[in-house]
Amino acid sequence: MQFQVILFFCIAVFFNALANILIKSSSMQDHTKTLSGGLWDTIFTVFNPYFIGGLASFGLALLGYRYVLGKGLKLSLAYPVFTSSGFIIVLIASSLFFKERLNLTQWLGIAFILVGVWLTALQMFDVKS
Repeated sequence: MQFQVILFFCIAVFFNALANILIKSSSMQDHTKTLSGGLWDTIFTVFNPYFIGGLASFGLALLGYRYVLGKGLKLSLAYPVFTSSGFIIVLIASSLFFKERLNLTQWLGIAFILVGVWLTALQMFDVKS
């Protein structure tokens, strides 16, 4: 049972990070439109495939997160690991896909977050069978 909880937790973290990346991708396409704004911009945003994928990814992340919390994952430990892990994934993905440069301070922050996630995760998976 514990492996399944860990797997669903990791999948939820992945979908949360993916949602943020897709939402960013959809917002970058807004700059290519030549329309005057208003209702048309809203319609194009809502039907943008990246935006729809981002919303779907948020929904899947939410369902996975709810599932693992229901299996006994402690909220006081799960939430910090969930957000911190997503933060790291989004930072690295932003560097790879959007060519955002990470400076030394950000890399040090990632290292500290990884240590914190590791220390927190040691006690996180005390779940009921």
